[in-house]
Amino acid sequence: VSAVSALSTSSCGSRESVAVGAGEVRRRLADATAAPPPNAFRHDPADPSATALKESWESKYARMRSSSPYGALSGWRLLGCIVKVGDDLRQEMLAAQLLRRLQTAWSAERVPLKLRPYEILCLDKECGLIQPVLNSVSLHQIKKQSGASLRAWLELEHGPPTSEGFLRAQNNFVESAAAYALTSYLLQLKDRHNGNILLDSTGHIIHIDFGFIFSISPKNLGFESSPFKLTQEFVEVMDGENSDMFQYFKILILRGLIAARKHCDQIIHVVELMRMGGQLACLRSSSAVSSFRARFHVGRTEPQLQALVDKLVRDALHSLSTRLYDNYQYYTNGIL
Repeated sequence: VSAVSALSTSSCGSRESVAVGAGEVRRRLADATAAPPPNAFRHDPADPSATALKESWESKYARMRSSSPYGALSGWRLLGCIVKVGDDLRQEMLAAQLLRRLQTAWSAERVPLKLRPYEILCLDKECGLIQPVLNSVSLHQIKKQSGASLRAWLELEHGPPTSEGFLRAQNNFVESAAAYALTSYLLQLKDRHNGNILLDSTGHIIHIDFGFIFSISPKNLGFESSPFKLTQEFVEVMDGENSDMFQYFKILILRGLIAARKHCDQIIHVVELMRMGGQLACLRSSSAVSSFRARFHVGRTEPQLQALVDKLVRDALHSLSTRLYDNYQYYTNGIL
């Protein structure tokens, strides 16, 4: 990060300063208009949701409206929801509020980090409705259906590496991956297997299922010790560790942390209010709030934050616990 910290004042890094000739513009426009249709998933009886989720919401909306006896009515609408039972969705609601606060802070500071919080409605202590993330599929479903790496899938969906479609998707991937990396670190997000990480139709990474945050983890084992999930597949999408996009990824984490700590009092206040109720498992630890505050590193200088981000990225990329947890999920639940 130190070698490129001077770029941190630009919202889009060094990519904005590259001159593009008229011929290149025409080629990119031709690539965009000739883009292949999205690849459909085959039907899998063991995972029927994959086929349904791969279909775009616009296509699904039109198809279901045309088959509905009430489709001709002007007030016809189609709404999706997930019914979830057996989990305390109040923790999900807390996480969603924190994601919105972080996104508001980054937008105010003009940092191009992209989160996608979704709506949650608690109906009881352990049941409720969750807004589905439209036009997205999990990394597990991508691997199972295509057998391709994440990079190969993006090229299949958006075109070759030099095409406008791929470059746009790659940029979206980096900006969203950096946003969720920093969010995972601040919230100590756990249970990060590939069934809980989505990729949308424009290349954005989206994390779901925030049942394990702050002081709790699956089975309370505390096994996932990585600051956030960053695999070699993610880095491959960014063109490798020595690429401009990987440096951009680290710059975004640094800028996001600097922006978040400017607004940290408002963000931490949400957690303090929720802890006063004393009913959420993730906040029962006496140090939950103080540890959360400490992760904003308010007292550190920018060079110290640069060194911290370098260490976090290095630790995440080479984390043994991430690889072991993915293997555990594969052998116990079949999650690729």
